Amino acid sequence: MLMHMTYRLIAFALLSAAAIPLTSCGTDTDLPIMAGDTRAAASKGENLYQEAKQADDAGKVGKAIKLYDRTATYYPFAPSAPQARFRQAQLLEQQGEIVKSFEAYDKFLSRFQGSSLYTTALNRQISMAQSAADGDVKSSLLGFKTKLSLEKTVEMLGKVCINAPKSTAAAKAQFTIGQLYEAKHKSKDAITAYRQLVRDQPGSAQAPEALFLIGVILTEDADRGNQNQANLDLAREAFNDYLIQYPSHSRNAEARKLIANLGGRDLQRSYDIAEFYLKTGKKESAKVYYRDIANRAKSGPLHDKATARLKEIGQ
Repeated sequence: MLMHMTYRLIAFALLSAAAIPLTSCGTDTDLPIMAGDTRAAASKGENLYQEAKQADDAGKVGKAIKLYDRTATYYPFAPSAPQARFRQAQLLEQQGEIVKSFEAYDKFLSRFQGSSLYTTALNRQISMAQSAADGDVKSSLLGFKTKLSLEKTVEMLGKVCINAPKSTAAAKAQFTIGQLYEAKHKSKDAITAYRQLVRDQPGSAQAPEALFLIGVILTEDADRGNQNQANLDLAREAFNDYLIQYPSHSRNAEARKLIANLGGRDLQRSYDIAEFYLKTGKKESAKVYYRDIANRAKSGPLHDKATARLKEIGQ
């Protein structure tokens, strides 16, 4: 009798457990998509794509762009999703919406790497980014067409570097970023961009020029009085690195002349410091700098001035 009751209790417990609905910590959307759901979604996506294509064929561009966008966004597994995103980007480009088109191409490149349209989309993005850098791309602000901001242009060029790493296009884009910053007198950002190019693609056509320009920028910063001696030292280091890494580059002779000029600037700076100490009555400190000049410059105006001063105040 006891065993019979035990079996009944077990059976009741099993039936009760089966009656309790299964729950999840998240919503239904957190659950894995079943194969049937994927097929259903793909079918909906194909229907939406056909609707977009009909609008496109009928010349209803605005409607087609929206429907193509919905197809690629909500039904990325639909067979026509790559074509939908690509066509959206194309139509936006034809409408003159270059920034929006660039972003649509970027979504395509991020999601549909296996598409036969990938290279075409990448080339269009590269072309747009370079046009933006050249000032040919405009954005609409309060009804007026203005050139893209530096930040937006750099962002577009950066996307090219991400989507086409280690490529010729990426090297050119990275070099262009440096040029844009340099033109805006953003020395630190320009140097950072050029250094990244030399580090990531030292064998690229633009890398030697980038390293040379780092030295030029640092020299110009020193001329403006920005941490003069530190910048001169860094400039000399950049030019020396350039000569070592690219001994056959076209600007080698120019780099050597600039290094020589940096040496002259060092001597002039030392002489100015010595003169300052002398005027403030610190003769011993002045002597240190005069001697240094006399030892480093075996001849020339500064050598003669320094030795003359040492004779005046005593060796």
